[in-house]
Amino acid sequence: MRIDGHQHFWKLDRGDYRWMSPALTTLYRDYLPADLLPHLAKHGIDQTIVVQAADTVEETEFLLQLAAENDYIAGVVGWLDLESPDFARQFDHFRRNPKFVGLRPMLQDLPDDAWITRPTVLRSLRIIAEADFPFDFLTHPRHLPHVLKALDEVGPMRGVIDHISKPEIKQHVLEPWKDLLNQVAQHETIYCKLSGMITEADHDHWTAEDLRPYVNHAVDCFGWDRVIFGSDWPVCLLAGSYDQVVDGLREVLGTRMDAAAERKLFGLNAMTFYKLNPR
Repeated sequence: MRIDGHQHFWKLDRGDYRWMSPALTTLYRDYLPADLLPHLAKHGIDQTIVVQAADTVEETEFLLQLAAENDYIAGVVGWLDLESPDFARQFDHFRRNPKFVGLRPMLQDLPDDAWITRPTVLRSLRIIAEADFPFDFLTHPRHLPHVLKALDEVGPMRGVIDHISKPEIKQHVLEPWKDLLNQVAQHETIYCKLSGMITEADHDHWTAEDLRPYVNHAVDCFGWDRVIFGSDWPVCLLAGSYDQVVDGLREVLGTRMDAAAERKLFGLNAMTFYKLNPR
């Protein structure tokens, strides 16, 4: 089973993609399941995890409807309001849908970098942790100290760092990202997605060599059992094609990635993390 562990769909006239504007010319159109199918077929991808792109319950419901209509969507990482006093009830409601496999707040877009440590948020995180439910952290390096504090407060939880926490690849900056990611990796229930990297590089001139120190460090920190491939399609189209995402990652990993490691990166780890049933 080969899995793309991180991709998106959206339909602009739904109207809740607050980050979207006509200035994002490549992205400013609908992207729906039929658009992704040719890329999956070319790379032998059997299933995907579709991840929220709007901070609304309505978008979570929209993605779950797409998952119900398209077998190749293995699961939805949705959005719920972690600060709502009604969070526990909503969480219980959505968990009854077998395609609802994860939660993600959009930490990178929030004005408070320490939002994840608010008491109301920590209360919801404890509910999520007690349920052993997957949680995606969408962060920049500046958020990682707060993620570390939240993990210390909540205790072991099933979490994954999206896009290797978006280091400054274009500027070739490694620290403090390098040290902070290593600290996060010490939490043995936290995974890392090798995704979203080309959009952090120079969109017009990136090469696999620009990605190499970041990819290698993530693998060194998390090991082959806790890394997950994600295309970040269609956001990746800002900097390159689906083919370039896959080929760039393969070029970086080279002979370091044997057949067993490839099976883990491109499928088994996503199945384990998101608790997917083999089909």
